[in-house]
Amino acid sequence: MEKSPMTTLCYIEKDGKYLMMHRVKKQKDVNKDKWIGIGGHFEMGESPEECLLREVKEETGLLLTSFYFRGIITFHTTGWPPEYICLYTADQFQGTLSECDEGTLEWVEKECLLSLNLWEGDKIFLKLLMEGAPFFSLKLSYEKDKLTEAILNGAAIE
Repeated sequence: MEKSPMTTLCYIEKDGKYLMMHRVKKQKDVNKDKWIGIGGHFEMGESPEECLLREVKEETGLLLTSFYFRGIITFHTTGWPPEYICLYTADQFQGTLSECDEGTLEWVEKECLLSLNLWEGDKIFLKLLMEGAPFFSLKLSYEKDKLTEAILNGAAIE
């Protein structure tokens, strides 16, 4: 079955840190060796919130109790189908962090995030999240790992 182009991505916050996943466990992975937030593809008929809650529970063992829809990201890189990412932050949850079969989970200080091996475009939206930007639309286009286009709310970012 073909994967939905719709995905969720969540940055769970605790004590000035975000929960990050280092994608090192899957061989064929557009995010191989990158650090990303928590999320994944919609299942048939799911709403963004249902997908978010399911993916976070599957990947972390946590149940989100407070979360915010922060933006929509159009992500395209050569050799992979485009994704339309519903971007969330969360600041409350229940449960105990569990091991993930897609990568290694780690709480990372926000001021250290930009030194990780991130997609270049992730640095753009992580800054927007940390600055408390209002809801935004961001288009990110890549040629392999090189960011070739970034458009924020309809205007190119230089």
